[in-house]
Amino acid sequence: MDRPIARRDFLDGVALAIGVTAGAAAGGALLPGLALGDEAAPQDRPDYYPPLLTGLRGSHPGSFEAAHALRDGMLKIPDEAPGTVEDYDLVVVGGGISGLAAAHFYRAARPDARILILENHDDFGGHAKRNEFRLRERLHLMNGGTLEIDSPRPYSVVASGLLRTLGIDPVALEKQCADDKFYPSQGLGVGLFFDKETFGADKLVTGAGQKPWREVLAGAPLSPKVREDIARIEEDSVDYMPGLGSDEKKARLARMSYEDYLVKVIKADPGVVPYYRARTHGEWGVGTDAVGALEVWPFGFPGFKGLGLKPGAAPHMGYTAAGYAEGGSAKFHFPDGNASIARLLVRKLVPEAIPGSTAEDVVTARADYTKLDRPGAPVRIRLSSTAVRVRNRGNPSGGVEIVYSRAGRLAAVRGRDCVLACYNMIIPYLCPELPERQKAALHEAVKTPLVYTSVALANWHAFKKLGISQVYAPGSYHAYMRLNPAMKIGGYATPRSPDEPILVWMVRTPCQPGLSQKDQYRAGRMELLQTPFETFERNIRDQLGRVLGPGGFDPARDIAAITVNRWPHGYAYEYNPLFDPVDWDEPDMPHIVGRKPFGRITIANSDAGAAAYTDSAIDQAWRAVQESLVI
Repeated sequence: MDRPIARRDFLDGVALAIGVTAGAAAGGALLPGLALGDEAAPQDRPDYYPPLLTGLRGSHPGSFEAAHALRDGMLKIPDEAPGTVEDYDLVVVGGGISGLAAAHFYRAARPDARILILENHDDFGGHAKRNEFRLRERLHLMNGGTLEIDSPRPYSVVASGLLRTLGIDPVALEKQCADDKFYPSQGLGVGLFFDKETFGADKLVTGAGQKPWREVLAGAPLSPKVREDIARIEEDSVDYMPGLGSDEKKARLARMSYEDYLVKVIKADPGVVPYYRARTHGEWGVGTDAVGALEVWPFGFPGFKGLGLKPGAAPHMGYTAAGYAEGGSAKFHFPDGNASIARLLVRKLVPEAIPGSTAEDVVTARADYTKLDRPGAPVRIRLSSTAVRVRNRGNPSGGVEIVYSRAGRLAAVRGRDCVLACYNMIIPYLCPELPERQKAALHEAVKTPLVYTSVALANWHAFKKLGISQVYAPGSYHAYMRLNPAMKIGGYATPRSPDEPILVWMVRTPCQPGLSQKDQYRAGRMELLQTPFETFERNIRDQLGRVLGPGGFDPARDIAAITVNRWPHGYAYEYNPLFDPVDWDEPDMPHIVGRKPFGRITIANSDAGAAAYTDSAIDQAWRAVQESLVI
């Protein structure tokens, strides 16, 4: 574990050095001495290509410092706009899917409009981040953030219409491109890893979902009672709430945590809690102590087989599980997650930046970042640019002035309209003139912190030998890991031989049991901002070595590269009946109050929909643009 990760002959990408991060707003170590002014911005260099960067990504160094300085009162902004002011019809703050969609909708309504998109990260897409690797001259892709077209609700007419405009047919793509049977055909299934710190011994057990649970858990470092109770929870069909109807059961489940349901209703040994606690991390960003039992039921969590629950939400529970009454959306996972949606939107807005014409060919297309911010272009995307002040200029005809920070300098632009497609939490600092009630509502959107890690391996012999393609590791640093999903789309295909390099996706949610959901998010956010890449790397190497070591895996030999996508402000906050009121009148709900237009400033992003899904980001972009058009 003390040996460095050397560069090897199967790794041939550009800028793939472990520990190197994009310098982003300041030019940084990657581009020493580069500044704005008469010189080109980093994104205008011919060799600029952030998807290939490894090390600490997501909210990378350079993407958040100006915003934090603004929050802390350390950034002094002159009252008069600094420097020469550019003029646009629309300025969008935030180049994620919501911001890009807002630009698309605005341009559809006003084809001659001049639009500028300001993005604080060094790449477009926001949370829809693309991780790209070149291993043995082959392209490998992984999502660094938002991972799939998926929602508990059907996509709206607006959101589904945008997908069609971009050439995305999720049903057809899923049928044609995904190969869910490949790993099972290779004899690979789900592994469960019990770590010695949590369970007393390191032990990998296999066969989950393939063999009876009592057989799977026979070798697990758990007491006989805990093994029996887990098997009972997973397999038995028992009505643990006899005498109650479906609606009554749902009402009770909505007001108790899944953890309490397991221990207090099912009467399982409390020793099952360490095993189940991380099951909710991926979807909710907190453990089973802070997620309602009713919330996990539609996701197929165990323990509900005998309850006889009918589809739909609990009555009189307001927003709770409301989407599940409508049925879910279609699903599809691009190789780089929803980064392909962002790339398709950029192709629509700046056609010369991304070659090709279909949802299939965008996967392998190489974006030309030098084309994103060209003078005179109808749509410009300016990266590494953090908005620090947004204010109306007198009456509605005066438009909006936006001051932003880039490379340590302030600059200003004006727009007839402005859409804030950024985090709700930063908006009160950008617009201090907002009404106090609206600012308080915006602060309620505490986003889910999380880490999506992409690890490039020289081969996947260890997975093959151990008979696993994915692992649930409830006590480990990353609670979940899996081989890159098997897929073939356009000119892209994932490896088929264990001899070939492959990517592994790992998920960490830094929550702290025992706190409210929002306080767990705040604590996790602080942890992520204070964690250096070296700590992530050490834990990744340690975990992979312990899990895969019995299959012959050597971290120092077999890890080619690591990209850690750190998101202190991750997915949008969704209301939780364990901690939030269930009897809110809709106009008083924080996301409704927070997104009200303010002069010519409107607000988009998934925060404004209180739903951590791409369809929400699109729907909110459309709403914000419609509000701009009628002002």
